[in-house]
Amino acid sequence: MQNAALLVIDVQKAFDDPAWGQRNNPGFETNIANLLEFWRAKKRTVIHVHHSANVTTSRFHTDKVGHEATKEGQPLPGEPVFKKLVNSAFIGTELEQYLRTNKIEKLVVVGLTTDHCISTSVRMAANLGFEVTLVSDATATFERELDGIHYTAEQIHAVHLASLNDEFCQLASCSAILRVGDAMQMVGDLI
Repeated sequence: MQNAALLVIDVQKAFDDPAWGQRNNPGFETNIANLLEFWRAKKRTVIHVHHSANVTTSRFHTDKVGHEATKEGQPLPGEPVFKKLVNSAFIGTELEQYLRTNKIEKLVVVGLTTDHCISTSVRMAANLGFEVTLVSDATATFERELDGIHYTAEQIHAVHLASLNDEFCQLASCSAILRVGDAMQMVGDLI
């Protein structure tokens, strides 16, 4: 985990709007908070990416409350925050340059939404040569409807995780990351 960063994508108040519909993963906020606390305690790199919008009617416009980070996803002073205008955390930002400059080769990705900005960013990170771990229970999405067929948030979430796994990333749970991190710290303390 020495050269790994926790990449926190779009953990913003705009997603609290009930207009999005039903969301999966009710433990999302707790898992984000636990991962951030753990990562910071280990003095590892935490990077935030926030969706911004130029359109004033967007929930993500910089003048709206929705643009702000949730209480669980608040950046601390000194933690970089990259603003993006599209789904990918890499397009139109200096994220890749920051990672390369700081010799970060591994990303542990969390945030919203599984099928949009998470999927797009994970795919691009892998294509750029980064080793990506996606924390499956520290990401979530919302229900959708297409051609009169209702897809639950859990269905959409599962399909996207299945599509990403082993091709663009490795999946892990929050508890697995915390256990592995503790084990690695114990080994590091012994040598």
